[in-house]
Parts: sequence; C-alpha cells; structure tokens
Amino acid sequence: MSGSGRLPENVMHFARLLRAAGLRVGSDRVIDCVRALEIAGEHEFPLRREDWYWTMSAVLLSRNEQRPIFDQAFRIFWRDPKLAERMMQLMLPQAYGRAPKPEEQQSQRLTDALFSQKQQEAKTEKVELEARLTFSSREVLQRMDFDTMSAAELVEAKRMLSQLRLPLPLIRTRRFRTHRAGVRVDLRKTMRESLRDGGDIIPLVRSAPVELHPPLVVLCDISGSMNPYSRMFLHFLHAITNDRDRVAVFVFGTRLTNITRQLRHRDVDVAMQRVADAIKDWSGGTRIGHSLREFNFKWGRRVLGQNACVLLVSDGLDREAGEGLGEEMERLAKSCHRLVWLNPLLRYDKFEARPAGVRAMLPHVDLFLPVHNLDSLLDLAKALSGPLTRKQETRAWK
Repeated sequence: MSGSGRLPENVMHFARLLRAAGLRVGSDRVIDCVRALEIAGEHEFPLRREDWYWTMSAVLLSRNEQRPIFDQAFRIFWRDPKLAERMMQLMLPQAYGRAPKPEEQQSQRLTDALFSQKQQEAKTEKVELEARLTFSSREVLQRMDFDTMSAAELVEAKRMLSQLRLPLPLIRTRRFRTHRAGVRVDLRKTMRESLRDGGDIIPLVRSAPVELHPPLVVLCDISGSMNPYSRMFLHFLHAITNDRDRVAVFVFGTRLTNITRQLRHRDVDVAMQRVADAIKDWSGGTRIGHSLREFNFKWGRRVLGQNACVLLVSDGLDREAGEGLGEEMERLAKSCHRLVWLNPLLRYDKFEARPAGVRAMLPHVDLFLPVHNLDSLLDLAKALSGPLTRKQETRAWK
C-alpha cells in the first residue's frame, strides 16, 4: 500500500474505537475500508468530507441502528480543522482521547471508548469501565437518563430491569371454580356428588369467581428519536413476558411487528437478537396512525379482551403530522380497559403538547407518564397496581 501514508493506520485505530463503543467491525472490513478510500481517492476531483463519511459508513456499518454511534465517532476522531486538505493527502490526523461533545448529549459509550483508548495509548494507570459505577449509588443510577448512561451503567441498569415486575391487580372473570369458601352453590356439581351416596345426602359444592391478571398489551415506538429508550424498555418487557402470561408486545416505526414470540425466550441475549432479526424498520421514521390502524383491525379483537391494559410507548412525533391518529386512538381507547401513554419527553419540566401527533393522542389516554429512567418504570408499576378513574390523570395536559 505504497503512497497511502498513514491512512491504513488511522483507519485501523478508528475501527478499534468503533469496536470499543460496541460495534462489530472485523479486520476484513478494515481492509475493505482502506481499499474503498484508495479507490475513491483516484478520482479526478478531490473528495469532500461527506464522501469520506459515506464511503466509510457503507463498508463499516451493517445495521442502521449503528449509525448514531458511528456519526459521533466520525466527528470526534476526524476533528482536525484542516481535515479536507489532510484527507486529500491521505495524511489523516490521529485523534484519540476525550473531545468536546459535538451534541448536547453525547453517547456515553463512545466517551468511555475514547477514554479507554487514551489510557491504553499513554500506558498510564488502568481505569476500569465500572469506575463510574463505584461512585454512583443505586439511587443515582435509578434517576439517570438511559440516553446518558455509560456502557457499564447500561449493563447494571439492564440487570436491575430484569428484576422489575409489573403488578397489575387481579380482575374477576365470569368463570367460576370450585372453592370451599365460595358464596355460590354449583348445582351441577352438587347433584353429581349426591349420586355417589345414592342421593340420601346432598353435600353442597360451592364455587367462587376466577381471578386473573388482565392481559397486558404493549405498543412500543422504535423510531430514531426513541432508540435509546425503546431498547431499554424491551429489556423490561422481556422480564415481564417471562414472568407472567397473557402479554403481547408490538413494535412500530413505519410498520407494525409482533415480537411476542421472540421475547418468550428465557435468554435475554437470544431474545434481543431474535427481536432485531424480526424488525425491519428500526430507527427509521414513525407512522403512528398507520400502525395503530393496523393493530386495531388485525390484532385488537385477539388481544384486547378481558379488561386489557395497553401501554403505548412513544414520543408522539408522527411523520404524518397526526393524520388519522385521533380516530385510531379513540378506537383503541374504547377497545381496552386502560390506555397508558409513556412518553420520554415528559422528563422535561417545560414539556408542552404542541406537536399535532401529541394533541391528537392525548385526549384519549387514561394515564400520561414519563419513561426515561429506572425510577419512571417504578412509578409506572405503582400507578398500575392501584385503581384508576378514566381520564383523571390527563386533564391537566389538555
């Protein structure tokens, strides 16, 4: 690779940074990336910054959800002010270490990867990824936003999510079962028992109503704006799905996908891999109205019986500006016993219902809660464990 300067070396270090941030980048992709950049550099016109970006992302990325981490790593690693000239000369800068945040909330996993790489290059004292956790108590971790957690904190948060439960109160059904303390006499079983003694003695067989947990139906938004929160919420749903029966989980972006069967696997890693394979529109756009319409007409009658509780996890930012969303939300609210909307935007104190999608959805929900950290999930469990009068919690937002 004569004439390439330090291009292979810098691409190799950039790939190491991506691997440290959690992306699967093998040596074969590094070689292909160097070759692609060399071929692109043979054109008559000099390459622009975006040409380098799209060339490298096309080779190094395999999934669309990897792009946010790649974008931040690209801006930080190749951050030299005279980047264009150095790129054209294939004399790219080595940029390791902690850089200023390109966005207000930079991915903490990328920050940890940069910090770890800097410490390894300088050969200073060893710093473990869990160092931040040693100073963060359990209470601090519970209040921390999912989007600002480090890689070690995400691991600890997922472990805590696996222990959470959603205690929905039992409901009384129309079916009866034999019970000694029952207040109702089961005439059919009483006559059957009397035949055993020739009809001389008639023991009364009593029955009581059967109590079951109501069905739980979850509709989770997996668009780009919901990515860090929907991923953590799916770990929470995995724990719930394997803890109780009658749980149905659907995800939607531009289309609706039923992932109930995938979440049934006991191993969380296997379950999440199956979920990723089943979803074709992760971190894309959002068509809330279209997805709810498909759910109402295809799945509503199957899963919304017996006082079902519906959890709608979304920020309400609809690509179609709320077209038809109000009608589908009204149909969904009338088909279930309780409709709870979980919105991560509620973590902001000055949240206002200005987007058209939010205004169309809000009048039809029974409970409006945030979902951005562990404390918000604990508050959700407390809210669902007690009685709720329809619409009492949403009037303040209208």
